[in-house]
Order: sequence, then C-alpha cells, then structure tokens
Amino acid sequence: MGGRGRFGTVNCGKESEVDRLLLPIIMILVCVLLGGGTLLFLKFSERRKKAKSRDKEELAQMTANEFVNVKDIRGSFLYTRDGMALAYLKIFPISTELFSKNEKRLIAKQLTASLSSGQYPFQLLAVSRPVDISPLMAELSSTLTSSSDIKQKELLKHEIVEMGGFALSGEVVERQFYIKIWDKAVDRVERDLLQKLKYLSGYFADCGIQTEILEQQDIVRLCNLVNNPAYVHLEDAGFEAAIPILESVGVV
Repeated sequence: MGGRGRFGTVNCGKESEVDRLLLPIIMILVCVLLGGGTLLFLKFSERRKKAKSRDKEELAQMTANEFVNVKDIRGSFLYTRDGMALAYLKIFPISTELFSKNEKRLIAKQLTASLSSGQYPFQLLAVSRPVDISPLMAELSSTLTSSSDIKQKELLKHEIVEMGGFALSGEVVERQFYIKIWDKAVDRVERDLLQKLKYLSGYFADCGIQTEILEQQDIVRLCNLVNNPAYVHLEDAGFEAAIPILESVGVV
C-alpha cells in the first residue's frame, strides 16, 4: 500500500511538470499563429494597394480614343474599336414661331412620312454648346473705334463688357441637332452610309430644313461636345416626369 502511494505521488508530479511545459509551448504556438496571420494580412493588403495603384496607372495611360471607343476618324466617318462605322448629319434649326399651326402640322406630317420610309436605325442627338459671339464682338469693337459720339462709346463699352461676361460664364448656349447612323465596318459601308445620309438630307430639304454632312473636323468637335466635360454647361430648365404624347398629326 505504501509503495503504491509513493508511485502515485511520482506520477502526479510528472503530470504537473508536463502541464507546466505545455503551457509555454501553447503560448508560443498562439503567438506564432497570430504573428503569421498578421504578416499574411499585411502582405495581402500591400498587394491590393499595389494592384489598385497599377490599375490607376493603366487607366491614366488609357488614351482618349480608347475611353470613348473611337478607333479612327477619317473623312465623313468615325470608326469604333468594336468594328462599327458611324456617320453624322447636322440639322440646322428653324424658327417655328414664325409658322402657323397649320404650317407646323404640315411640316410634321411631311417629315414623318419621309422618315418612316427609312428602313434602317438612326439616332437623334441634341447637344448644347456655347454660342459663338466673336462676330458680334468684332462688330461692336469696330463701331466703337469708328464712333465719335461720347455717349455711344460708353454704351458700346458697356455692351462689350456684358457680352464678354456672357462668353466667359458659358451661360449663352445653343442647341444643336444631329442624326447619327451606323453599320458594321465592312467593304463599301462608307458608300451605303453616305447614300443614307443623302436620303435623310433630301427629306429635310423637302420641308425647308437645311442639313449638312459632317466632315472629319466637325465630327471631332461633336465628340468633344458629347464626351469632354470642358464643353458641358448647365442649363436651367425645369423638368418633370411625364409620358410624351404626340398630337394627332397622322400620316396621309
């Protein structure tokens, strides 16, 4: 009995020593795991930052043509990177305030009947751009130089200052209207697009509306108006949600 008690005491001592040895080992393993997890997290965060900075650099190096999906502009056509060819027709505005209601209805009927014959898609673009007042400014300056009336000179100077303020603020804008047509950039697509534009131009000419097929420089200006924020001007125009309804001007 006494021997067994001594052996039991020795075993308990060994177990307590093992417990004392396991505790530091467990603490060391926990510290290693926490340290390794922290290092992995820091490395992953650093890689994400490098990837973001690399993406920003690649985006900064992207050309304007790639951003707006423009591959090339030649002659009267714009070629996109996804294999399309586009052509544009500028529509000069008319003052409908000088027409009677019957004349407006007649123009609407005639133009609707003409455009309905076109069996191909087209898109109407309405963009705003600052009004070019340089000819008016030149005329005012010339009149100021040649005038000998002191009162007239004062009025002309005041008018020049006012017009210059309008030009700098960009508040004086005009609406410009274009029709865009497109097709796949294959052989002879340019001739087909020009033919369609000529048909559209004839439809508007029959209604007394002037049009013009855009050339290379004009297409570049239009792209700037649509895609360049420096050309965008705010318009103070009220709007509300509504369903557009056409008047009864059916085709005869």
